[in-house]
Amino acid sequence: MAYSSIQLEFNNKIAHLILNRPAALNSMNRAFWQELPAALREVDQADDIRVLVISSTGKHFSAGMDLEIFSQPDPRMFGGEGSRRAEFMRRLVLELQACFSALENLRMPVLAAIQGGCIGGALDLVCACDSRYCTTDAFFTIKETELGITADLGTLQRLPKWISPGLVRELAYTSRNLLADEAKACGLVNKVFPEQATMLSAVMEIANQIAAHSPLAVAGSKAMLNYARDHSVADSLNYMATWQAGMFQATDLMESMQAKQTKRATHYAPLHNTAPIMTKSSN
Repeated sequence: MAYSSIQLEFNNKIAHLILNRPAALNSMNRAFWQELPAALREVDQADDIRVLVISSTGKHFSAGMDLEIFSQPDPRMFGGEGSRRAEFMRRLVLELQACFSALENLRMPVLAAIQGGCIGGALDLVCACDSRYCTTDAFFTIKETELGITADLGTLQRLPKWISPGLVRELAYTSRNLLADEAKACGLVNKVFPEQATMLSAVMEIANQIAAHSPLAVAGSKAMLNYARDHSVADSLNYMATWQAGMFQATDLMESMQAKQTKRATHYAPLHNTAPIMTKSSN
């Protein structure tokens, strides 16, 4: 698929999604909201892709929602009978939320490499990723409050899972910038790099390390970590036992042991892709 707001590359079991509107600060226009879900489906349906890296172009990672969305809103958002307008607005927000939830629901890890501003909707996006890395000039902003609206695409729900809830409240109430060093200190980002090229090289190395492991083990780890985040320890342990009863097979374990014994690289079979199954009518 041809994209106008993003670029998608596949190489050595790694998918690389690049926000590609630097002149517009990689703001999220209408095309972006159609193209991101399509790109994530393409990643999910690709053969043997084990990690997704998200990066950006230009000075800033993303300025968030494009101003055209606010200056030229869908007339159904503000016109017509009140209850029908509200019902439409609810479905619209849920649809936009699903664009970022798809990152969380991917069976593979998602790594975000962030430079410059990560503002508004961009923070919603990176909060749905597994790990975040940034440059020294990066900053993170819950901009919506300053604009007179409430952030509604996941930051207020996911950010308290990554950092102190008290700090999240401060950031939401004030709309101040969270700078790179503070983002590292509070646990939002894993590491801070001096500039973008160094960061991207390091993130790709991490992605390569992930891609070298059993894709089944990595997918299981992500599924269990996500479940444990949202459930009690007891429930999570019970689910872990059930998962392991169904998923544990000796194939990848034996491959790992044989590779160590013979001092060679591991060769794990890919997971089946999720391309739709087309069936013919029996008629």
